[in-house]
Amino acid sequence: MAPDFELPSSSGAPLRLSSLRGKQVVLYFYPKDDTPGCTVEACSFRDNLPRFDGADAVVLGVSKDSLQSHKKFIDKYSLNFTLLSDEELKAHALYDTWKEKMNYGKKYMGTERSTFVISADGRIKKIFRKVNPKGHDVEVLAALAS
Repeated sequence: MAPDFELPSSSGAPLRLSSLRGKQVVLYFYPKDDTPGCTVEACSFRDNLPRFDGADAVVLGVSKDSLQSHKKFIDKYSLNFTLLSDEELKAHALYDTWKEKMNYGKKYMGTERSTFVISADGRIKKIFRKVNPKGHDVEVLAALAS
């Protein structure tokens, strides 16, 4: 079963994952609002949202950014799905997405870009780790259809 959590959402009310039972859920964790890879990923979900709707799926983006940061990101790129703020890293811990990373020889802690496809009955159908943002939407759509 997909671990349940409740987080503040860009839609204005807290969102509990289990409240979406009956629909498939694309739960994707990304490092930071308005950065190159994260923008590519978010915009590909935005551009293909009708296809996700057709698969009876809800797309949720999760980062440790604040709701204020999410609002700017949503407004700048006209994002049409919900972003969740996980400033305390609660969902990150449940889904094991807060990892030690390396950039230019420096180690630091950050979000491992990951996507969890959750079935309508709340079970994890597919896990994508260390996601490449380009073309990821197509992989996720294929997982929803399987």
